[in-house]
Amino acid sequence: MSASCCSAPSPDPHKGDPAYKRVLWLVLAINAAMFAIEIGAGLAAGSASLQADALDFLGDAGNYAISLFVVGMALRYRAMAALAKGATMAAFGVWVISITAWHAWHGTLPHAFTMGAVGVGALLANAGSFALLWAYRGGDANMRSAWICTRNDVLGNLAVLLAALGVFGTGTGWPDVIVATVMAILALQGAITVIREATGELRVSGSVQL
Repeated sequence: MSASCCSAPSPDPHKGDPAYKRVLWLVLAINAAMFAIEIGAGLAAGSASLQADALDFLGDAGNYAISLFVVGMALRYRAMAALAKGATMAAFGVWVISITAWHAWHGTLPHAFTMGAVGVGALLANAGSFALLWAYRGGDANMRSAWICTRNDVLGNLAVLLAALGVFGTGTGWPDVIVATVMAILALQGAITVIREATGELRVSGSVQL
């Protein structure tokens, strides 16, 4: 959470930047494809963490679509988009908590091999997105929110792999439940960061009355 939220307004450094738009289109395609793959695998494997990660891919795809729509617009509109993305991240966290509680209550035993195989694919996809967005991590709240989402996704993928090992080693679903809970916490923390920075930029732009 940086003091940049309270700094003087500045023009979008990537206005009219075709490279930035190409990066957003690419990570949008990656996230949409991984959602389709992971939601099917998560349902088949009975894994709360895979389903959580799939929903995260879907949310990120929507976030990148929003980023493409507002890139080059005034600070006010970019901050409003980031605020919407922060709310989406918060909703994701609440959803993960709900499905995790359901799996914990029913004692679901997920398929460890499927979790591990799909988790590796998701990690590679997010690592690629992370590398593509690295150059834009220091921009406005809208660009930072895209990078924060991808950073959290990489951490979440590593956790899914640990859960797969835990399920395989213990023969219980509790490692999957624990990881899904951690992913929910990451989503909520990221949401707080994005909302705080977006609110600061809205104040700078004069859209929020102090």
